[in-house]
Amino acid sequence: MGILSRRRIESFRSAYNCCWYSPTYGRRSEDNGMKLLATALFATAFGILLGLSFPSLWITKIWVPSNPKGAERLPPGIIASESDLYLRRLWGNPEEDLKKKPRYLVTFTVGYKQRQNIDACVKKFSDNFTIVLFHYDGRTSEWDDEFEWSKNVIHISVRKQTKWWYAKRFLHPDIVARYDYIFMWDEDLGVDHFDAEEYIHMVKKHGLEISQPGLDPEKGCTWQITKKREHVEVHKETDEKLEWCSNPPRPPCAAFVEIMAPVFSRDAWRCVWHMIQNDLVHGWGLDFALRRCVAEPAYEKIGIVDTQWIVHQFIPSLGSQGKEEDGKSPWQGVKDRCHMEWKMFERRVDEAEKEYFKSLQVQTPSNSTTLH
Repeated sequence: MGILSRRRIESFRSAYNCCWYSPTYGRRSEDNGMKLLATALFATAFGILLGLSFPSLWITKIWVPSNPKGAERLPPGIIASESDLYLRRLWGNPEEDLKKKPRYLVTFTVGYKQRQNIDACVKKFSDNFTIVLFHYDGRTSEWDDEFEWSKNVIHISVRKQTKWWYAKRFLHPDIVARYDYIFMWDEDLGVDHFDAEEYIHMVKKHGLEISQPGLDPEKGCTWQITKKREHVEVHKETDEKLEWCSNPPRPPCAAFVEIMAPVFSRDAWRCVWHMIQNDLVHGWGLDFALRRCVAEPAYEKIGIVDTQWIVHQFIPSLGSQGKEEDGKSPWQGVKDRCHMEWKMFERRVDEAEKEYFKSLQVQTPSNSTTLH
């Protein structure tokens, strides 16, 4: 290696050592580091402040966990989680559609043969009621031809179905949430001594969450408790067979109505709807379980209205909708199905209750009301 090359290397080393170990250079490096740190902190603080001041710059999606399930992506102000059965126009200002919003709902499950009976019933309900006819025989257009009021009520038609099948599918609590009371009536009821508005007055006066009109005792009754009484507005208890009424405040001696003409408050219906089984269409046994859907003591919230009473005509209309099978008449097949469903419903309630208390590791209380 030449002398010139050696000198160049030494000069490079000298310059390198001078820079690396120079106190001035060290201070310069520290100053630069502090500047970088300060700049980073300032940028972070500025970013946070900007985000708080202008959230729309960084929030591009909506997610509201408190919204109804499935609607979390919507702003809460646009959500309509409940509906109604109010009839609306196809024209004009939507806000001017309704001259009056009915406060109550009444449904009848009907066949065309009972049209005169239903005509009498409908005329007992004012324009304060939304009226729905569930048609089990598929005949709907004939009603409009015969009754003017038919053009202003709701018709839902599915052949060979019961009112509890309809109720489970068309009367979801969120659909009927605007109604204070829901009447779910059969088609074979005589209403000469019934006034709907006065009935509502009595229900409110006595704090009944679940009720029914008293039944004319001269026309036959299945249960003693539903018989109309004289000189009282409502009653809530009765004496039945000794083996059924060892504990009087329990069905069928108290906290009990039948399923041919029940009336539910909005809150009670929300509970009852969830208890209706999809496959048990006749509703037998449901009357014994209704007490579960009101606050205790249930026998104070469930009762019979005596001042507004009806006649149960016992017309087995649905029997004609059955099918002859295994040598049984259509009517007998329907009746057998009713009894079968009653036992199945009782078993499901019992099993569900046992499973619930087992999950809590406590003994199931003895509160069965089964008659089977």
